[in-house]
Amino acid sequence: MITNKEKSKPMNNFANKLYILAKEREAYVELINQAQLEDLEITQDPSQAVLLLADPPLAAKQLAEFDQLEWLQSTFAGVDALMGADLRQDYDLTNVKGIFGQQISEYVIGHCINYYRHLPRYRHQQSKGHWQAHHYHSLNEKSILVLGCGDIGNHLARVCNAFGMKTGGVNSTGIPPKNSAFKHTFHISELNAVIADADIIVNTLPNTPQTQGLLNQATLFHANHALLFNVGRGNVLDEQALLDAIEANHIAHAYLDVFTQEPLPEGSPYWHNPKITITPHIAALSFPQQVFEQFSENYHRWRDGFRLNHLVDFDKGY
Repeated sequence: MITNKEKSKPMNNFANKLYILAKEREAYVELINQAQLEDLEITQDPSQAVLLLADPPLAAKQLAEFDQLEWLQSTFAGVDALMGADLRQDYDLTNVKGIFGQQISEYVIGHCINYYRHLPRYRHQQSKGHWQAHHYHSLNEKSILVLGCGDIGNHLARVCNAFGMKTGGVNSTGIPPKNSAFKHTFHISELNAVIADADIIVNTLPNTPQTQGLLNQATLFHANHALLFNVGRGNVLDEQALLDAIEANHIAHAYLDVFTQEPLPEGSPYWHNPKITITPHIAALSFPQQVFEQFSENYHRWRDGFRLNHLVDFDKGY
């Protein structure tokens, strides 16, 4: 298990062996070779690796092979794939932070403008040679409620503030985070009450026992013809509850990037619902250069015996 104490690891005078287990492996190999990090050597033997740079879903399948593992640097923000009760937790786990807020903000704001300014309708009219204007709404008239006040949610709030929107955040304490960009912060127990005033609802929450099924019928039926975004984790959202909420007009349109099962099964009713937009988990990608910058900084901290940045608490799951 990880601790919040600083490590007492002495500086090494030998090569620290790193194994890379990621879809973008070749990009990471090139970046590491170019950087020539002191005392770091890439190995292709899991049993020799003390360090692991990995996509969590891939690491979870091979974790038992890394006998000497001391530190795993995730290439993702979400590490729920490594939280299984049957998986070992005898190593330091770090994730990446500060690089996904921009992308998530672009995804949310882009879709909101698309919806409120009727851009799909105008594209259709253009194909028919049809000239007709439609009344639209400006974003500065809208209220957005973000579930999760972490790095991603806070960045999104900052962007929405620039558009003149009303920004509210929901977390487990009701206390604004440090350097909060939210104009209002609410306790999770207040969700049903505050969701009714939101024009836009965005879930950025991680997968934990406390968040599973949080957006259910009891919650969604308090919404008032709102746009719903799920860019956090799929199992936060109850599938049937969303369909019912759309049918009852509590949700005007849902933009879904994450799902309980990925790829989304062919038989899912989501595919053919005109009020649901599906994207294949691409709202925010892990760009190797950005991930490597955080790995590099953490490697120097690890090598010199200092506490790592962005340590994950196995008990909390984030």
